[in-house]
Amino acid sequence: MKNVLSVQPVAGREGVREHLTELREALLRLHKALIESERVGYEKTFGRIASSYQFLQLLTSDAWFAWLRPVSQLITAMDEMLEAKEPLTAAAAKALACRVKTLLVARMGDEGFSGHYDEALQRDPDVVFAHAEVAGLIRAAK
Repeated sequence: MKNVLSVQPVAGREGVREHLTELREALLRLHKALIESERVGYEKTFGRIASSYQFLQLLTSDAWFAWLRPVSQLITAMDEMLEAKEPLTAAAAKALACRVKTLLVARMGDEGFSGHYDEALQRDPDVVFAHAEVAGLIRAAK
Protein backbone atom coordinates (compact mmCIF):
# COMPACT_ATOMS: atom_id res chain seq x y z
CA MET A 1 0.00 0.00 0.00
CA LYS A 2 1.29 3.44 -0.93
CA ASN A 3 1.98 5.90 1.86
CA VAL A 4 -0.30 8.82 0.96
CA LEU A 5 1.45 11.12 3.44
CA SER A 6 4.77 10.86 1.65
CA VAL A 7 5.59 13.80 -0.60
CA GLN A 8 8.44 11.94 -2.24
CA PRO A 9 7.59 9.62 -5.16
CA VAL A 10 8.21 5.90 -4.62
CA ALA A 11 10.97 5.82 -7.25
CA GLY A 12 12.65 8.75 -5.51
CA ARG A 13 12.52 7.02 -2.14
CA GLU A 14 13.97 3.85 -3.65
CA GLY A 15 16.75 5.87 -5.27
CA VAL A 16 17.58 7.45 -1.92
CA ARG A 17 17.57 4.02 -0.25
CA GLU A 18 19.76 2.57 -2.99
CA HIS A 19 22.28 5.40 -2.72
CA LEU A 20 22.41 5.18 1.07
CA THR A 21 22.92 1.41 0.80
CA GLU A 22 25.79 1.95 -1.67
CA LEU A 23 27.34 4.57 0.62
CA ARG A 24 26.99 2.24 3.61
CA GLU A 25 28.67 -0.63 1.75
CA ALA A 26 31.52 1.64 0.62
CA LEU A 27 31.95 2.96 4.17
CA LEU A 28 31.97 -0.62 5.42
CA ARG A 29 34.79 -1.45 2.96
CA LEU A 30 36.70 1.62 4.17
CA HIS A 31 36.13 0.57 7.78
CA LYS A 32 37.49 -2.91 7.00
CA ALA A 33 40.55 -1.43 5.28
CA LEU A 34 41.18 0.81 8.30
CA ILE A 35 40.80 -2.11 10.71
CA GLU A 36 43.23 -4.26 8.72
CA SER A 37 45.70 -1.39 8.47
CA GLU A 38 45.53 -0.83 12.22
CA ARG A 39 45.86 -4.54 12.89
CA VAL A 40 49.17 -4.59 11.01
CA GLY A 41 50.47 -1.68 13.09
CA TYR A 42 49.25 -3.23 16.32
CA GLU A 43 50.91 -6.56 15.55
CA LYS A 44 54.20 -4.85 14.64
CA THR A 45 54.13 -3.11 18.02
CA PHE A 46 52.72 -5.79 20.32
CA GLY A 47 53.06 -9.09 18.47
CA ARG A 48 50.62 -11.34 16.69
CA ILE A 49 46.96 -11.30 17.71
CA ALA A 50 46.22 -14.89 18.74
CA SER A 51 42.60 -15.29 17.65
CA SER A 52 39.58 -13.66 16.09
CA TYR A 53 38.04 -13.44 19.56
CA GLN A 54 41.09 -11.57 20.91
CA PHE A 55 40.97 -9.25 17.90
CA LEU A 56 37.30 -8.50 18.51
CA GLN A 57 38.08 -7.74 22.15
CA LEU A 58 40.85 -5.38 21.08
CA LEU A 59 38.59 -3.65 18.55
CA THR A 60 35.94 -2.98 21.16
CA SER A 61 38.07 -2.13 24.18
CA ASP A 62 41.69 -1.31 23.37
CA ALA A 63 42.71 2.34 23.07
CA TRP A 64 44.76 1.51 19.93
CA PHE A 65 41.54 0.98 17.96
CA ALA A 66 39.32 3.55 19.72
CA TRP A 67 39.74 6.14 16.98
CA LEU A 68 37.80 3.84 14.59
CA ARG A 69 34.60 4.02 16.63
CA PRO A 70 33.12 7.07 14.85
CA VAL A 71 33.13 5.09 11.58
CA SER A 72 31.47 2.14 13.34
CA GLN A 73 28.84 4.51 14.73
CA LEU A 74 28.08 5.96 11.30
CA ILE A 75 27.62 2.48 9.84
CA THR A 76 25.27 1.65 12.71
CA ALA A 77 23.31 4.86 12.09
CA MET A 78 22.97 3.91 8.41
CA ASP A 79 21.79 0.42 9.34
CA GLU A 80 19.18 1.87 11.68
CA MET A 81 17.98 4.32 9.04
CA LEU A 82 17.73 1.63 6.38
CA GLU A 83 15.86 -0.74 8.72
CA ALA A 84 13.48 1.85 10.18
CA LYS A 85 9.75 1.40 9.63
CA GLU A 86 9.20 5.04 8.68
CA PRO A 87 10.01 6.05 5.10
CA LEU A 88 13.56 7.12 4.34
CA THR A 89 13.67 10.77 3.34
CA ALA A 90 16.22 12.38 1.07
CA ALA A 91 16.94 14.97 3.78
CA ALA A 92 17.75 12.30 6.38
CA ALA A 93 20.00 10.40 3.98
CA LYS A 94 21.74 13.62 2.94
CA ALA A 95 22.35 14.54 6.59
CA LEU A 96 23.99 11.17 7.17
CA ALA A 97 26.12 11.54 4.04
CA CYS A 98 27.17 14.97 5.32
CA ARG A 99 28.27 13.38 8.61
CA VAL A 100 30.39 10.91 6.65
CA LYS A 101 31.93 13.70 4.57
CA THR A 102 32.71 15.75 7.68
CA LEU A 103 34.29 12.79 9.47
CA LEU A 104 36.51 11.70 6.59
CA VAL A 105 38.69 14.79 6.58
CA ALA A 106 42.34 13.96 7.24
CA ARG A 107 44.43 16.47 9.15
CA MET A 108 48.10 15.82 9.71
CA GLY A 109 49.10 16.22 13.34
CA ASP A 110 45.58 16.10 14.73
CA GLU A 111 45.35 13.82 17.77
CA GLY A 112 41.77 12.74 17.10
CA PHE A 113 40.15 10.79 14.30
CA SER A 114 41.43 13.02 11.49
CA GLY A 115 45.08 12.61 12.49
CA HIS A 116 44.82 8.83 12.67
CA TYR A 117 42.90 8.86 9.40
CA ASP A 118 45.64 10.92 7.75
CA GLU A 119 48.26 8.42 8.93
CA ALA A 120 46.23 5.50 7.56
CA LEU A 121 45.84 7.25 4.19
CA GLN A 122 49.60 7.88 4.07
CA ARG A 123 50.61 4.29 4.81
CA ASP A 124 47.99 2.09 3.14
CA PRO A 125 46.87 2.21 -0.50
CA ASP A 126 43.82 0.05 0.32
CA VAL A 127 42.60 2.84 2.61
CA VAL A 128 43.17 5.41 -0.16
CA PHE A 129 41.14 3.39 -2.68
CA ALA A 130 38.32 2.80 -0.19
CA HIS A 131 38.31 6.50 0.70
CA ALA A 132 38.08 7.43 -2.98
CA GLU A 133 35.05 5.17 -3.40
CA VAL A 134 33.24 6.79 -0.45
CA ALA A 135 34.17 10.29 -1.62
CA GLY A 136 32.87 9.53 -5.13
CA LEU A 137 29.51 8.41 -3.77
CA ILE A 138 29.23 11.51 -1.61
CA ARG A 139 30.02 13.74 -4.61
CA ALA A 140 27.46 11.88 -6.72
CA ALA A 141 24.74 12.61 -4.17
CA LYS A 142 24.88 16.37 -4.70
